[in-house]
Amino acid sequence: MNSVNPYQYQLKMLEERITENKALVEDPELGELARQELAQLEEEYRQLQAAAAQLDTDDEAGSSGSIQITNCIIEIRQGAGGDEAKIWAEDLLRMYLRYIERTSLKVEFLDEMVIKVKGKTEVALPEAEPENGSTLLSAYDLFRFESGVHRVQRVPVTEAQGRVHTSTASVAIIPEVKKNAIEIKESDLEWQFMRAGGAGGQNVNKVNSAARLTHLPTGITVSSRQERSQAQNREIALEMLRGQLWEIQEEERAAAMGEARSAIGRAQRAEKIRTYNYPQNRVTDHRINESWYNLEGIVEGDLEEVLLTVRSRLLGS
Repeated sequence: MNSVNPYQYQLKMLEERITENKALVEDPELGELARQELAQLEEEYRQLQAAAAQLDTDDEAGSSGSIQITNCIIEIRQGAGGDEAKIWAEDLLRMYLRYIERTSLKVEFLDEMVIKVKGKTEVALPEAEPENGSTLLSAYDLFRFESGVHRVQRVPVTEAQGRVHTSTASVAIIPEVKKNAIEIKESDLEWQFMRAGGAGGQNVNKVNSAARLTHLPTGITVSSRQERSQAQNREIALEMLRGQLWEIQEEERAAAMGEARSAIGRAQRAEKIRTYNYPQNRVTDHRINESWYNLEGIVEGDLEEVLLTVRSRLLGS
């Protein structure tokens, strides 16, 4: 699937403003102002067209050597809120798993709160998409904008006074990239191995199979403990690191192409992107200022409309 040029939405808005001003050029009172603004808008439009054309050229030039991202890793961490935050993190994981069950995507557990989502699935594009209809989206393309802080407002089951509590959990969407896509120097890596603990058999508990990896130049730390062998956990940790380093490279490349391009980069883990308000039965995505009044259904996996609406709006379709 071809990526959407991030300048598309801005060009469309400029076209509308140019049309409006052209209609006012002959107006006896507003004509002069309309002509002045029209000249400015047309110049902006030419500059933006040139930037969009350059972006397409850059994308085409790099397409043969670029990688196609299909699979992704979803990592969830509890935030502020104690036991309720832990429950909320588990609820988010369950929400994603329930949605994935409705699709042709495949899921693999990498750790207790880390899953890999694989493959492509057919989805119905929102009406806002230029080519409305069904299309195949990869796991990464579908979930890529879920990164960030997900906040819940609800009365915990342990709350005797019936007070609403606010808890958070952070979601990270990490693309699965091929080994040769990112160069990682062994000298930049610091490894720690420990007993994994928890379920998984005696081998997990008695052998230092869990792996924690720190990338010294960036300070990124990842860990894996789900698999029973140290070698498997090493591979998973390296896979997660490669994805995060690739995202950093993409952000730097995006920044070099201009603000509009970088604005659609990955959300930071610390950015609050969505609130799930149980008393009001409302889910609000703060990036696009959109709300849905089907909270229970969404948390039970009825997530496709949210995913596709956010994707469409953030890509500027």
